[in-house]
Formats: sequence, C-alpha cells, structure tokens
Amino acid sequence: MITKSVPSPFSRRLLVLTALVATLVGAAAMAPAFATGDELTMYKDPNCGCCGKWAEHMRANGFKVKEISTPKMGEIKREAGVPQALGSCHTARVGGYIVEGHVPAADVKRMLADKPKIIGISAPGMPQGSPGMEGPYPADRYDVVSFDRDGATKVFSSH
Repeated sequence: MITKSVPSPFSRRLLVLTALVATLVGAAAMAPAFATGDELTMYKDPNCGCCGKWAEHMRANGFKVKEISTPKMGEIKREAGVPQALGSCHTARVGGYIVEGHVPAADVKRMLADKPKIIGISAPGMPQGSPGMEGPYPADRYDVVSFDRDGATKVFSSH
C-alpha cells in the first residue's frame, strides 16, 4: 500500500519562504544586468537645441532625465569641478558623478557600474556624430575623458 505524505503547514511555509528568498537573491544578483532608470539631472543653456537631443539619447538608454535650463552654465561647471579644457554645452549629474557634454550612454553606464575614483567623464567640445550631435556631416573621432579632483585626465573611451 502506497501512502501519500501530506506536508505539514510548517513545511509548506518553509517551502514558500525558501522559494521567496531564492527569488529575491536571484533578482538582486541580476539587478546590474537590468539596471535602468538611473536618475540624471542635466543643466543646459536655455538656447541650446543639441542638449535636448542628448537627453533623448539618455532616456532611450534607460535613464530618467531631468532637464534644467539656466544661463549660469559657467557657475555650474566650476562648482562641479569640470576642468575648463573639458567643457562642453551641458553638464549632468548622475550617481555621484559628473557627465560633461555629449558622452554616449554606454560610457555613463560603464562608469556607474565600475565606480572609478574620478569626478566624472567628458566628451570635450561638441564632437560631430556624438549622441545629440548627429547630422549630415561625417562623424568625428573623439575621446571621452575622465577627470579627478587633482585635475588629472585619462582617456576613458574612444569613438
């Protein structure tokens, strides 16, 4: 004769709790792979059109972008610690870092994932073909440069 064992209420709760914990641990492990919705605040000159295009690029890549128009961009850059030679048309803050100019979203995501000991990254100037600067002309080759508190710079990526 075969008998069926019926799990006790305690066993069922333990099974459900174990499954819940496994699910949460799995979700936490996968979080970096699915990370989206990083909040980014972008400061831009009210008369600049390409800044909005860069914001659209960032939104299309999973960032929540808050745009703030201000005529005080020089002040914003100085307070953020952006070296003058690395300046561009807009300055953003995300995850405790500064993003200056038309930096591709992939570089911002890499910076946020790697967490380097830098202030931020910049695409100096306004390189043709960079996100927000696409157009009828051939794309420029350009570097995204990291910068730290001591003013040291280093190529972060090349495009």
